[in-house]
Amino acid sequence: MKFDTIAAGVYPELVYPPYKSTLKRGPLQPALRINAPVPVSENIAPSPRILLPFDADLTAQGDGAPLGEKIVVTGRVVDEDGKPVCNSLVEVWQCNAAGRYRHKKDQHDAPLDPNFNGWGKMMTDDEGRYRFVTIKPGPYPWGNHHKAWRPAHIHFSLFGNVYAQRLVTQMYFPSDPLFDFDPIFQSIPDLAARQRLISRFSLEETVSDQMLGYEFDIVLRGRNATPMGI
Repeated sequence: MKFDTIAAGVYPELVYPPYKSTLKRGPLQPALRINAPVPVSENIAPSPRILLPFDADLTAQGDGAPLGEKIVVTGRVVDEDGKPVCNSLVEVWQCNAAGRYRHKKDQHDAPLDPNFNGWGKMMTDDEGRYRFVTIKPGPYPWGNHHKAWRPAHIHFSLFGNVYAQRLVTQMYFPSDPLFDFDPIFQSIPDLAARQRLISRFSLEETVSDQMLGYEFDIVLRGRNATPMGI
């Protein structure tokens, strides 16, 4: 298996000054190329973890229904040639409808939801398709700069079928007014690449009067690659 070079501007710079924490954690020395051959054709992706009954339904993990707008998110995971990435682990995590994560470091002045943990996982099927049910996350302040608010987003971790396809990224929602002010979103230089991080509203995937549907397709590496989320 060979991978095309990812176009310039798709991946964000590891140090992006407007995103202040990258100044402390980003490498300052140039990357070193390893000349030893890497067996990318060998399937060395992690073995699937045990999936529990409600891992793909983040609204059914508590004792009752969580607060907020219930949505369904679906899409396909493909390689640069459009071939499905099958039977591969997809993990997601997010804040709740009030914009707060269930994490001890998140002390945002917003309520926790006792019926919403904010994380799930699923496997892609034979067509590379995934699907999960959740609550639309809220925006939240994050202290990067004056009036710093993150657009609503869901984090994705994908393992692909080989280690070379590993991707951690973020999915955003259409027409968010915070896009222009968010340095994480803006850290991706290429406009077309940024647009690939925005999900599409789908009436077809909408479930009756229960939940609106969103589609988010992911390309692992190569042509039209989905950008990393830093």
